[in-house]
Amino acid sequence: MTYILLSAPAAEPLTLADVKAHLRLDGTAEDDVLTSLIRVARDHLERATGLLPITQSHRLCLDSVCEDGVIQLVKGPVQRIDAIRVYGADGVAAGIDPARAAFDRNVLPARLMLATPAVSGQAINGIEVDFTAGFGASGNEVPDSIRRALLLHVAGMYEYRGAVPVADQPAVLPEGYDRLIAPFRIRRL
Repeated sequence: MTYILLSAPAAEPLTLADVKAHLRLDGTAEDDVLTSLIRVARDHLERATGLLPITQSHRLCLDSVCEDGVIQLVKGPVQRIDAIRVYGADGVAAGIDPARAAFDRNVLPARLMLATPAVSGQAINGIEVDFTAGFGASGNEVPDSIRRALLLHVAGMYEYRGAVPVADQPAVLPEGYDRLIAPFRIRRL
C-alpha cells in the first residue's frame, strides 16, 4: 500500500498570526522560522497519525484488495472518492465509477467497497484510488483540539530552535499533545 500526494494543501491549519499570538511575539524577525515550524508540525501530525487537517488529494496504490473487498483509507478524514482504476496485464487502466462503490467515511479509517471485485492484472500497484481528504480548505474548519495540539507543538519546537535545527524537528512533543489528538487517531491491533 503506497500513498502518493497529488495536490498539497493550499493553506496551513495555523496562521502566522495564530502562532505569534500564542507565543506572545511581536515583530517580523522570527516569521520565517515560525512559518517553517507550522509546516513541520502539520507534516508531523499527518505522518504520525494519517490525519490530514487541510484539504488535499492523494492516490492510494494497492497490489490487491482483501478477500472481503474492503479498501481502508487510513489518511483522512476522507471527503470524497475521485477516481478508481484497475490495471490489466497489458498496463491499461479500466476506470470504475466511484458512484458504484459503497463508501463509508463516517468511520476511521474510511472504507470503500467495490460493487464487483477488483482484480489487477499487474502484480504491483495495479489498483489505484484517488481521493480528497481533510477537514476543509482553511484552518477555521480544523477542530479546535487539533489546532491547540499544533500550537503546543510549534511552541515546543520554537523553544528548542537553537538546540535542534528546524530540519531535524520535532525534537519534543509537548505535554498534552497526545491527549488532544487521541480522539482522531486510528487504533490498530
